Amino acid sequence: MREYFLLDPDVIFLNHGSFGACPVPVFEAYQRWQHELERQPVEFLGRRADSLLDSARAELALYLNAPVDELIFVPNATVGVNTVARSLKLQPGDEILTTDHEYGACDKTWEFVCKKTGAQYIKHPVPLPFDPAAMIESVWAAVTPRTKVLYLSHITSPTALIFPVEELVRRAKAAGIFTLIDGAHAPGQLPLDLTALGADAYTGNLHKWLCAPKGAGFLHVRREHHAMIEPLVISWGYGDGASFVTQNQWQGTRDLAAFLSVPDAIAFQAAHDWDSVRRRCHDLALETRARICDLTRLAPIAPDDSIGQLFTARVQTGDVFALKTRLYDDYKIELPAILWNAQTFIRVSFQGYNTRTDADALLKALKELLL
Repeated sequence: MREYFLLDPDVIFLNHGSFGACPVPVFEAYQRWQHELERQPVEFLGRRADSLLDSARAELALYLNAPVDELIFVPNATVGVNTVARSLKLQPGDEILTTDHEYGACDKTWEFVCKKTGAQYIKHPVPLPFDPAAMIESVWAAVTPRTKVLYLSHITSPTALIFPVEELVRRAKAAGIFTLIDGAHAPGQLPLDLTALGADAYTGNLHKWLCAPKGAGFLHVRREHHAMIEPLVISWGYGDGASFVTQNQWQGTRDLAAFLSVPDAIAFQAAHDWDSVRRRCHDLALETRARICDLTRLAPIAPDDSIGQLFTARVQTGDVFALKTRLYDDYKIELPAILWNAQTFIRVSFQGYNTRTDADALLKALKELLL
């Protein structure tokens, strides 16, 4: 599927997980929306924007199986986490329970919130190798009478693990604990049914694995919590009686093209049987992970069903960031280096445009650099 993407053909791109990559037909739709905006800005933003956004949200709501009035567009999942975290009425001594696998930018969000409120951010350790059943019991054992929020990634950024959020959300709901799930890597990589999941709030990126343009994400908040959510930007949508969507949808003049292109991204994947693309990428990830583990003689960090289209593999090297630089400078292989809990990893992503030839190139480079 490489022909559908604008990626540099001279680069072996194994880093879809960082910022995604947008297919040509979706990018062209994005540009058409931008041209339409510039052709008549007042008509577009002043008279059409709300209905256009409503229509795009309706298609996203069907894709996520979520009520359309519980869903808003945000530029990215970090904005979604900030919107919820900064709206919660936390008190000194309240606890936000999470793990030590969360995305660093959102860790900083919670540190900021705790500094203002006196709440505590509890980063519960989840050791490697990863055991999903043990993780559920370990995290739940860390719940105390002071736990007000359970905040978890659906797929972790540093370790690329699929967390068993369904069971933890179920237990938290029964215990009256607010749940916020960071699904930055989930849409397009995992089938999502937000109604069935039942999290109080769920935010995700659409520019990553759904392959929408950069600047497209969403926040879903269950209706009973709408009155609590405070917009990050107060603008014309704010006021007594304004809906969750109205208060958050209009935040001043901005380019709406990425949001409006989301239906095109959904349609592109549907037209190309993306379930089979995901399966092929998952199989290639498993095969490549096994080859790396054979090369390094280091065990995998998780069972096969706890990874999707990306995985993290241990590497023994004195400077993992130097390894990343060598991979790019000498071999034109783009992937992230990870330093997590004093352990060194590389994270490898496979999207529809990747092939076994890309994996072969990575294994060849690692053999030359590590052995």
